[in-house]
Amino acid sequence: MDRPPGNTDSATAPRSPSDGPPRTPRRPKARAAADPRRRALRRRRLLGAAFALPALLLLGALVAYPVVFSVGRSLFDASGDRFVGADNYAEMFRDPATLKALRNSAVWVVVAPVLLTGLGLVLAVLTEKVRWATAFKLVLFLPMAVSFLAAGIVFRLAYEQDPDRGVLNAVVVGVHDAFDEPSPYPTARAREGEGLSGAPADGYTSGGLRPGSVAVLPFVGVAPGAVPAGATAARTPEPAPDGLAGTVYLDFAPGAGGRAGVVDTREKGLPGMTVEAVGEDGAVAASARTAADGTFRLDGLGDGTYRLRVPAANFAAGYGGVDWLGPALVTPAIIGAYLWVWTGFSMVLIGAGLAALPRDVLEAARVDGANERQIFRRITVPLLAPVLTVVFVTLVINVMKVFDLVYVIAPGPVQEDANVLATRMWLVSFGGGNDQGLGSALSVLLLLLVVPAMVFNIRRFRKGGSR
Repeated sequence: MDRPPGNTDSATAPRSPSDGPPRTPRRPKARAAADPRRRALRRRRLLGAAFALPALLLLGALVAYPVVFSVGRSLFDASGDRFVGADNYAEMFRDPATLKALRNSAVWVVVAPVLLTGLGLVLAVLTEKVRWATAFKLVLFLPMAVSFLAAGIVFRLAYEQDPDRGVLNAVVVGVHDAFDEPSPYPTARAREGEGLSGAPADGYTSGGLRPGSVAVLPFVGVAPGAVPAGATAARTPEPAPDGLAGTVYLDFAPGAGGRAGVVDTREKGLPGMTVEAVGEDGAVAASARTAADGTFRLDGLGDGTYRLRVPAANFAAGYGGVDWLGPALVTPAIIGAYLWVWTGFSMVLIGAGLAALPRDVLEAARVDGANERQIFRRITVPLLAPVLTVVFVTLVINVMKVFDLVYVIAPGPVQEDANVLATRMWLVSFGGGNDQGLGSALSVLLLLLVVPAMVFNIRRFRKGGSR
């Protein structure tokens, strides 16, 4: 049956070519669903930017702006009024003090990270083999809780050359004196005009004496507290028929009084003093050491004239220890303090990497007959190479910026010998140089040296995180 023209179904009716291409049906529900998702994404981005804005502002104010300002300031003279271009950068490499700071920084970069990484690796491996590993790690990590300023003060005192103040030299002097007995009276000198001639550096000599004579050898310059505890009252000995006798004493009576060159009852002998009898030919005929009362006796001398000699060894200055803070050792000494602070850091990081190693590989090597040294060299170290690299580069970055320890430990006279780039930058800018143009150029140089290591470390972190 034919349908009326007005009731023809438009969906099934044929389209003529003049009607154009078919229209795409609208999907209002899909568009409505996409809009909330876009709004939520935009809201999350705005929220993230709001949270990051304070950090970005601080980063810009404390990092970006100072870097840009320093670069600009390095192009002006000390007063900041005259543009000098790259003159400050050229001056850096003409200044002997700056070149020495560069050399010292190179020593730090080569020595400190290598030693710290090696020490951290050895200690991390050893702590796995002790029962109280956690306590051991805690003790080694404790110096990280100490500020560099406090650590510098501690080591400045430890490195004091006076053995009564510097603990290191107290140990060194104690060990030295155990094998080489110190001179008994380094400050003593002979009483002038009382029969002895010479000087402490050369020793003292008496006039000619014949066997059977008794000599009195008075000395001064010894503080009462420096006289050995075993010293007793000085006395004049009996003559020796075939030799020489005498007494060596401190010609000083407490409370004044007494006569110069005469043994008084309140005066003390000087025990342990070496006395020699020298013949006319200059050879030593006999030698003796003084007793607690200062007396000595030289027997078995033949006929002739002899002179008594008190050798210079009795007055030699005592061993004073090592000059840790002298020009030759100040940089190694400061590096030693740096190792004390940072060894725990290196050990903990490497220990964390060591704990993550596959134990089945180590056990398989042991089953195959490998000893611990072979396992360490051929398995542990290669597997820890990524961790060791990160630790080493991190320490390189830190070492380039070291300032506190160098500034605190190095005394004023050797400060220039210990300077690194950071301390040189501070001294030039604020420590008396007052040349902030050159100081800014030094800071830019330091930044340029640090940036490659930072970039390398960041790339290592990203590469490790993407695995």
